[in-house]
Amino acid sequence: MFIVKDYGIAVLLCFITMLCWGSWGNTQKMSSKNWRFELFYWDYVLGMVFLSLLSALTFGSMGTEGRSFVDDLQQVERDNFLSALVGGIVFNAGNILLSASIAIAGMSVAFPVGVGIALVLGVVINYMAAQQGDPLFLFVGVSMVVLAIILNALAYKAKKTTSAHTGATKGLWLAIFAGVLMAFFYRFIAASMDLDNFQNPEVGKMTPYTAFFVFSLGVLLSNLIFNTILIKKPFVGVPTSYKAYFAGSFRNHLTGILGGAIWGIGNALNLIAAGKAGAAISYGLGQGATLVAALWGVFIWREFKDVQPSVNGKLTTMFILFVLGIVSIIWAGS
Repeated sequence: MFIVKDYGIAVLLCFITMLCWGSWGNTQKMSSKNWRFELFYWDYVLGMVFLSLLSALTFGSMGTEGRSFVDDLQQVERDNFLSALVGGIVFNAGNILLSASIAIAGMSVAFPVGVGIALVLGVVINYMAAQQGDPLFLFVGVSMVVLAIILNALAYKAKKTTSAHTGATKGLWLAIFAGVLMAFFYRFIAASMDLDNFQNPEVGKMTPYTAFFVFSLGVLLSNLIFNTILIKKPFVGVPTSYKAYFAGSFRNHLTGILGGAIWGIGNALNLIAAGKAGAAISYGLGQGATLVAALWGVFIWREFKDVQPSVNGKLTTMFILFVLGIVSIIWAGS
């Protein structure tokens, strides 16, 4: 299987993860005018499962190092299989809330608040489990991200006073709950893998490719429950149905599948990089997606247009803090 052996390459893969995790929300925005997020989300999940299987059968099965996907899946121990599966369930609960927040409050709020919280808590959780990297630079970086999240929340609060944005407070709270849930999913996946030795992984543990596939199964199975409930009892708007989903256009379905595949590419690369960079740093850099998504939301989707100049100042400072925080996290692992 393909294995990363250089820290610089691991950081590069984490940057690609950052771009993928911060950009998939654009597909939801693209389809939101005529396609409910609950329906979009089913295609998103299918795209993720497809990508996980594709990566496992290609990069996860090539070469002579490590275990190939099929061999790895046959030897995995029950506890490790369940750990990755639970990771998928936890992630799905948080990501559904994040998608709902995007639909209500926009990318420039949902990501900095939701994924920002996930970054902060996730780095702490993963570092406590596997202490790799300089703790000073790691937590200085996390502290800067915390300040950036606070500034984003203040900017959003100011925006609400100048905009009749329906359900704005609900969107913010959904992002907060999403962030708390998403902080925990990565630890479950990391625990199922042998992060110290991808070349000759411990018997019973999984390679990152297999772990990602099992994780995606957890997302798919839990979505049968979580999203079915939301379709009948949505956070906002009237209920929809599976009949409406199957009546959707090819373009709508393809947009959702593309969104899931984009997130999946990021996750696959991030798990591969974790073997060299460590779980805390790999996860923290990947969740720099907050910055990418905020840039999309502010400058492309214009979610903060026509606000007071003081709000623009908060947003500028937020971006600077995010950049400094990400640089500090990179330095922690170097």
